[in-house]
Amino acid sequence: MISEVRIDKWLWCVRAYKTRADAAEACREGMVTLNGNDAKPGRDVRAGDTVTFRQSGLTRTLKALTLPRSRVGAKELPALITDLTPPEEYERARQARLDIFAPRERGAGRPTKKDRRDTDRLVEDD
Repeated sequence: MISEVRIDKWLWCVRAYKTRADAAEACREGMVTLNGNDAKPGRDVRAGDTVTFRQSGLTRTLKALTLPRSRVGAKELPALITDLTPPEEYERARQARLDIFAPRERGAGRPTKKDRRDTDRLVEDD
């Protein structure tokens, strides 16, 4: 069992970021904190530490229970981390994602043909 691991590697191992380079970049941009302090990519994570990071409009908080030696499968994550992110944060991110694709007032009725074309144009641009 290892006692500490670099934060960029840990974020990659627990599948918070797709690549270790993405995790390191997030650290350099100040989107990652370790126990409330800004974390550079080389900062070490130990068991019991709390890591907060911002990712695509969502601020997640994870607690490290044990440290992995390498990247793990999604089924093994509950043994390694505890997700402390409040449910309101997930709801806020979900609502923000819906507002991007369907920015209609509640009760505004059925979308017009022009509204549908505008929505299709937004989706096609991605």
